[in-house]
Amino acid sequence: MASGAAERGLEPPALQRHPEASAQRLAQGYGKGSMSELRDQEFGRLAGSVYLDHAGATLFPQSQLTNFTKDLMENVYGNPHSQNITSRLTHDTVEQVRYRILAHFHTTLEDYIVIFTAGSTAALKLVAEAFPWVARAPENSGSHFCYLTDNHTSVVGIRKVTAAMGVTSTPVKPKAMWSAEAKAAGACDSDCQLPHLFCYPAQSNFSGTRYPLSWVDEVKSGLRSPVSVPGKWFVLLDAASYVSTSPLDLSTHRADFVPISFYKIFGFPTGLGALLVNKHVAPLLRKGYFGGGTAAVYLAGEDFYIPTASVAERFEDGTISFLDVIALKHGFDALERLTGGMESIQQHTFALAQYTYSALSSLCYPNGAPVVRIYTDSGFSGPDVQGPIINFNVLDDGGNIIGYSQVDKMASLHNIHLRTGCFCNLGACQRHLGLSEEMVKKHFQAGHVCGDDVDIIDGRPTGSVRISFGYMSTLEDAQAFLRFIRVFCLHSPGVQPVPQASTSDTGALTSENDCHSSQEGSCAEPAVCNDSCPDANPVDLCPSLSKASSIPQTPREKAACIPNGDLGPHIVTNIYLYPIKSCAALEVTEWPIGSQGLLYDRSWMVVNHNGICLSQKQEQRLCLIRPFIDLQQGIMVIKAKGMEPIEVPLEEDSERTQICQSRVCADRVNTYDCGENVSRWLSKFFGRPCHLIKQSPHFQRNARKVAGKGQSPGPGVALSLVNEAQYLLVNTASVLELQQQLNTSDKHGKEESFSVKDLISRFRANIITKGARAFEEEKWDEISIGSLHFQVLGPCHRCQMICIDQQTGQRNQDVFQKLSERRGRKVNFGVYLMHSSLDLSSPRFLSVGSEVLPVLKDCGVH
Repeated sequence: MASGAAERGLEPPALQRHPEASAQRLAQGYGKGSMSELRDQEFGRLAGSVYLDHAGATLFPQSQLTNFTKDLMENVYGNPHSQNITSRLTHDTVEQVRYRILAHFHTTLEDYIVIFTAGSTAALKLVAEAFPWVARAPENSGSHFCYLTDNHTSVVGIRKVTAAMGVTSTPVKPKAMWSAEAKAAGACDSDCQLPHLFCYPAQSNFSGTRYPLSWVDEVKSGLRSPVSVPGKWFVLLDAASYVSTSPLDLSTHRADFVPISFYKIFGFPTGLGALLVNKHVAPLLRKGYFGGGTAAVYLAGEDFYIPTASVAERFEDGTISFLDVIALKHGFDALERLTGGMESIQQHTFALAQYTYSALSSLCYPNGAPVVRIYTDSGFSGPDVQGPIINFNVLDDGGNIIGYSQVDKMASLHNIHLRTGCFCNLGACQRHLGLSEEMVKKHFQAGHVCGDDVDIIDGRPTGSVRISFGYMSTLEDAQAFLRFIRVFCLHSPGVQPVPQASTSDTGALTSENDCHSSQEGSCAEPAVCNDSCPDANPVDLCPSLSKASSIPQTPREKAACIPNGDLGPHIVTNIYLYPIKSCAALEVTEWPIGSQGLLYDRSWMVVNHNGICLSQKQEQRLCLIRPFIDLQQGIMVIKAKGMEPIEVPLEEDSERTQICQSRVCADRVNTYDCGENVSRWLSKFFGRPCHLIKQSPHFQRNARKVAGKGQSPGPGVALSLVNEAQYLLVNTASVLELQQQLNTSDKHGKEESFSVKDLISRFRANIITKGARAFEEEKWDEISIGSLHFQVLGPCHRCQMICIDQQTGQRNQDVFQKLSERRGRKVNFGVYLMHSSLDLSSPRFLSVGSEVLPVLKDCGVH
């Protein structure tokens, strides 16, 4: 279901009803058989993955990097501000790239100037600081800065600069701009030459809506006014998103300022952009700071400075990133060689988006409810009004939005890379999602900030899901994504999205009929136990689930299935620590407590050659590394199949070790390297350079997670290399309920058994208990285990790591999917614990068999 499609009165095209009409063209791509060859030869690293975040960053082809590297190996490029031979080579090559950029946008040096910047944001900031603003004064109304509310944050941020200069900033909604008409300016006075600036995106990075390029001339000529004020209007056309997949002709649409970002077009290099400035405007720009090669002459002893004659060099403070500029040459070469040009890219990417939009918008549940809500203004009627971006939220069969973080996690299980949130475009996000300013402020007060996974607050979405296509995207990518959406919505048995399209032999979706209700299969969830179950065992309350599994239980599992009303003693049954982060567990029956949790729990971690922490998300084989700790000998022995065991001392002479820094969950941590021997051992096992590092004993990482409503852990609560808290507790009854859901037969009658032990290992908890009902632990506020006291910090939000079998390293996405069905929109399992008080003056131990005494939230009773 599309929202806002009728705003401009556009009817859905025939292709929306018949998406197969474009499937054959898409399969061929840029030429018969060329797409598969292109992917194999240039993007082999995408094998097994579906990359759908090209609006965020597109991907570079292998040949571009190869040719650029060859260029650097064969030539010597010096600083372009010198006069030697190598410097002249750099200068001339950079100038040649400037010509190439202008030719790409169908203009020349006679009309435009290319100023290299650190990206499109830096280009926008340059305009904000250099534009000839006139402040409000008694004799004039001053300049106006107007911007479309569907602009990127980097445009909206200009208003902070204008505010400091006494300039009025005015947000303009798209609807108002569509209906804007020229108004008589009245008698000419001093205000007639006041400079005003209007900024709008050629393409919304939120929805892919393409705003008319004709607005450039209409605003400059006064035919369309953002606000009715006398003066001269200049136009900044934010083209960063648009030019990534479409041609822009600046000889026709002569915007005054055009910021671009090159990695959006080529994928490489990153951190390089440009501001294209219309030569008629260049003399008006003001330059404050000067540095590097921007001065023709200046004096150090007095305020004397003459800028260089070249406008580009005048605004390129310091030495430009000249090697990255040279890389652009190879980007243009590759783009033209592989695709034939931007017109071909536009046709290909739009056809993919239109095909996907048509198939996606036709998906319905059996009750007729749509599977997605698509946020669009164009109806995908053509590439002149819509780019290759689809923004949407997934709905359940009752029409409720499923949080974007849930969709993102499930997509990652299918190796589908998409983007979620508000995409640095809050104006568009508010308009399409119906979020008022008060709601946005309330969401912030509730803890939501840009980039987090807080996706639903008070039943309202805080963001959405976005997919976008690039020139290397294929029909198979689109179909894989559509299959994922179907699987994602098949959470509950009996609930199946019924598409207007069916899957043909090639996997393409083809139109059949309208959304309808089916009597086959109920949209209701099967009977499952929840936290409000009366005095009953989860298995007893869920006959449909218990019948679904005919797998015999082990004696240990039978012991865990305690009849209702006789849960037995509430005790600790297992204790695990994980000496090396993301590696295998070490099970113990009794273990000493340290200031950071279990002694040596997550004290070490494996990092790559860049010092970045490895987890099972990137390297599943980490679970095959098995550490053993011998406290008496003071060593850790590391084992793995096919490898000789290796010993690492528990404590190093910190005075002899070199401190290095790494990061864990955005926290900086001081560590030291454990030596070349274990580094070689790990590198051999993983087949790539790796190091083992240990948290420095002189460094304390303080906990940030809230310990209770209105409380915080305080500065004295220390963490090891854990993600969130000192301990993680899992309740066996909760595991049993998940097991019942997992151990079911598939359509072929094949059964896959998940034992309790297997499932417990996937959740990587420290403390396993029995004697409580399923998910009762989420109601606890505090807990005592023996003589130890803990605060319960709340549930653990799970990610795709629980899909990894900790014995084999193999992945099964059913675990996450079934848990998602059971827990609803947030995949929670287990609770975090933190010491509420700890006296280490005498040794403290955590032991199997210890009694567990919880305190319920708001009750204050055991």
